[in-house]
Amino acid sequence: MDLNNFSVLQNHLGWGKIQTEEFLDRQVNSLIAMRRSIYQNKSQLLQQLMQKAGIASVRELSKIAGVPELQLIKLQYGLLPKLPLEFTLNVASALKISVNQFIETFISSSTNFDRQPQNNDSVRKLELLQQEYQSLEQQLEQQKESLAALESLQKEYQRLEQQLEQQKESLHQEFQQESLQVLESWLLQWPTAIAIVQKNPKLPAGRILPLIKPVEQLLEKWGLESIASVGEEVPYNPRQHELIKGISEIGEPVKVRYVGYKKGDKLLYRAKVSAIDNSEKSN
Repeated sequence: MDLNNFSVLQNHLGWGKIQTEEFLDRQVNSLIAMRRSIYQNKSQLLQQLMQKAGIASVRELSKIAGVPELQLIKLQYGLLPKLPLEFTLNVASALKISVNQFIETFISSSTNFDRQPQNNDSVRKLELLQQEYQSLEQQLEQQKESLAALESLQKEYQRLEQQLEQQKESLHQEFQQESLQVLESWLLQWPTAIAIVQKNPKLPAGRILPLIKPVEQLLEKWGLESIASVGEEVPYNPRQHELIKGISEIGEPVKVRYVGYKKGDKLLYRAKVSAIDNSEKSN
């Protein structure tokens, strides 16, 4: 202690030198005891929180939270109000507790000696920082809710868009199927009629052949493929051919009488075929 201050205290109390020194020693010892009590209390609280969070040591907590060990020591001495807000946020996150819980743990659990400075500007500053943090936390929650609502709307839009595409495809297929049912007799009979006209171009029907070209283009656009052509000789395949005359084994040559149709891997109509007799073979 400064000698001038010591003399002032001695004169004020009216004590002798020895009495004044004893008084000061008691005050210092009391201060040390209070600080020790605060340190033990805060250290115990910190150890309990570290144990719950699965953190083995203060050094490990320092690394996880990204804060200096010195600041953690100050925390254990009850100096949380003097530490930066970033320290509070990082350590609370590392201990897996809320900021409010962290602050309440290391301030409201203090000893009487530690509570006295809470009326000072440092505590007021911490309260303001607390309020600011809570305000930011509320804004963050509102933004999360807005983002969740937006994501939900996007998913709903994508679902409806996908559903619409499926409906369009379904309607398109239904239209094709209904059209095929209407055109079924034409599909099966027309290639045979073409073959007859081609053999005898003088027939009047030859004049109408070009008029059917758009229908053929439509079928091609729909992806319909004909199975063989009229008059063609092909190996007999019961999966693609319907034998309407004679008897034939699988793989034996047969003559196509009416063409069949398929769409991709889907068989629509089998081609109607007949066994080849001796007279046809000789021809």
